[in-house]
Amino acid sequence: MKKTLILIGAGAGLGNAVAREFAEHDFRVALVARSKEHLDEYEAELKAEGYEVMTRAADALYPETLTKAIREISAEWGTADALVYNVGITTPDGKQEITSELLMQRYQIDAASAYHCASLVATDEFAKKKGAILFTGGGFAKTFQPILFLKPLCIDKAALNAMNIVLHHELEPKGIFVGSVLVSGVIAPGDEKYDPALIAKEYWKMYTERNAFEVVY
Repeated sequence: MKKTLILIGAGAGLGNAVAREFAEHDFRVALVARSKEHLDEYEAELKAEGYEVMTRAADALYPETLTKAIREISAEWGTADALVYNVGITTPDGKQEITSELLMQRYQIDAASAYHCASLVATDEFAKKKGAILFTGGGFAKTFQPILFLKPLCIDKAALNAMNIVLHHELEPKGIFVGSVLVSGVIAPGDEKYDPALIAKEYWKMYTERNAFEVVY
């Protein structure tokens, strides 16, 4: 039976590249994103390439929608083997005021919902399967070089990095691997380093080697 990847934050860039990377290694992939219309497009593309795909619409601002999506995926395909949380608001701040309300909304999307998804999948059965939970982090969370036009994202990715460390040490004794790929550049198709397909290989490497639990890419 094929293994299963649940990917939260499907998208034409890194998200779908990670899905393809795992699918190339005989995984079936469950894609989760906000837009059903986009998900339908991604599903058609990946199925045309010969991959087994399922999609569910959910919004990381509302954790209950993620709960519903993950439970539906698990009911149909069983306990997953890997979860990738690839969500982050990368729209430049512009002139908008960075209020505490905005920060709380962004934190829910960028970080708190990552913890929520990890908690949902980190079951005893997931542990028996030596499951892995992988996050998309930000390089500035490690290098301490903030991107000043992405202030909420910088704050949240720093929190996500701390969460990764905490969860790694908490879940490792159970046999669950937790790790984060901290992307430190602008993701761009065709770029010699930051092409999504190249970055995606780091997720597969982390999943298979289960060695370094944080990698600055």
